[in-house]
Amino acid sequence: MKVILRKNFDQLGKVGDTISVKDGYARNFLIPRQIAYQATKGNIIALEEEKKQIQKKDAKELDAAQTLAVNIEKVSVTIPVTVGEEDKIFGTVTTQMIADSLKEKGFDIDKRKIEITEPIKSLGIYSVTVKIHPSVTATVKTWVVRD
Repeated sequence: MKVILRKNFDQLGKVGDTISVKDGYARNFLIPRQIAYQATKGNIIALEEEKKQIQKKDAKELDAAQTLAVNIEKVSVTIPVTVGEEDKIFGTVTTQMIADSLKEKGFDIDKRKIEITEPIKSLGIYSVTVKIHPSVTATVKTWVVRD
């Protein structure tokens, strides 16, 4: 059976690809999960419209992500921590701490989108990467100071 993919599917292809699969696989797995639909003339026309909608949505998300990245880069975050001898931190600065500090500044960023390249275990100034969109990242200056 020939089907058209509605979503990117690692094993089969990308959105809009027309592929041949076994009838049972298409009827029992791909079509019920709305990963694909049968390749008919009407569905091909519908796919073109769907592609246009997806492109518009992606463009809006990219613009919003770029604007957010510019605004985040202007902000610096201060993390107060408890320290011991030789200015060593008890524990480490986590992505949750940085996310909470960003939330106080008005940016609602998920902690899973914050990337710390090496553990922050001492006082100082660090650059932390925030992955806002698959193609947009921002760098936040993080100040780790004594509590």
